[in-house]
Amino acid sequence: MSSAGGARFEPDRLDDQAYLVEGDPSGVLRSVASSAAQVRAAYRSAVENGVARVGRDGRPRAIVVAGMGVSALVGDVLEALCRYGAPVPVVTVRGHRLPGWVGAADLVIAVSRSGKTEETVAVTAEAVRRGCALVGVGAPGTPLSALVERAGGPYAQVGGATGVAGQPRATLWSLMVPPILAAASLGLVTAGESEFESVAKRLEDLAHRCRPSSEAFINPGKTLAMELAGTLPVIWGTSPLAAVAAHGLAGRLSGDAGYPAIWGELPEAAHNQITTFDGPLAGRDIFADPFADEPGDGARLRLFLLRDEEEHPQVTRSRTAAVRLAEDRGIPVSEILGEGAHPLDRFAALAGLCDYASVYLALGYGIDPASAVAARELQARISQ
Repeated sequence: MSSAGGARFEPDRLDDQAYLVEGDPSGVLRSVASSAAQVRAAYRSAVENGVARVGRDGRPRAIVVAGMGVSALVGDVLEALCRYGAPVPVVTVRGHRLPGWVGAADLVIAVSRSGKTEETVAVTAEAVRRGCALVGVGAPGTPLSALVERAGGPYAQVGGATGVAGQPRATLWSLMVPPILAAASLGLVTAGESEFESVAKRLEDLAHRCRPSSEAFINPGKTLAMELAGTLPVIWGTSPLAAVAAHGLAGRLSGDAGYPAIWGELPEAAHNQITTFDGPLAGRDIFADPFADEPGDGARLRLFLLRDEEEHPQVTRSRTAAVRLAEDRGIPVSEILGEGAHPLDRFAALAGLCDYASVYLALGYGIDPASAVAARELQARISQ
């Protein structure tokens, strides 16, 4: 398996069962397929560890979600859920320090799968000093759990405690459930056992349709991977939640396959990123091999629209016009629709499919999706 540049995408790899097992020694695909189990296990953990008790003291002035990487996406999901219907703002902190305005009137939700993330632990310690209400999500017996429990806050255990294993990038669902339940206990969102069971069933359906033994021509995860291959993806979400899915896909492509992508949210993306349609990477040679990646030719733009079934009417107009502009310039367009009555269902439809596509893309390039050599090297250098 390769983890360096110069790899070539081979579509036939995606239907080679022996290769998919050999090429994914850490079981990233299995971790993605465990998403439904993650939802159910995280719900039980959140209930058993008393996450709902944060609602007893009334609503906070604001909610601050502290996390890095996938953990920070939890904050983005919660903010998107609360943006238009909740009277409490949600802010995500990606870094070592809390904003100056955060204090005892606010709720800090600290999320770290390992429970050891340096930035999240630092922010949580600062929240303790300022007297903030706290909720923690992460592995038990860690610096993060010690801080939250010492401050008297509930701590929802994930990872081994909930039976969820695997790569951090594939554990969004186990991290996301407890903060949403905390918000539900405050009356900010509607989400309980029935809503999370609906999400779990949707993810189970995706796991069946995207399973490794399902051939590429009927497997939506493999199809999306082949559409991504050999392109510079421009990924736009048509709602706040769809934009989180777009952000998540861009992050997964980088982490799983070392693959760069641009993401944005309509309507803003149509104001600034639309100019890339006339840039040096736009257009295509209709006779070129889309998987060739030959030096001197280079990847070309492809627009990926992650659509929310309940997008704003003006966003629909913006999306339709952007598609026409792209097609006029020879830029291929892929559209994925998130369906479902509840926003979390629609998010699951989008983010769940993108998770499979990212892993299949890495495997198609002959890359171990768990390698992340550069990320580990960076952490080693920082810690020196």
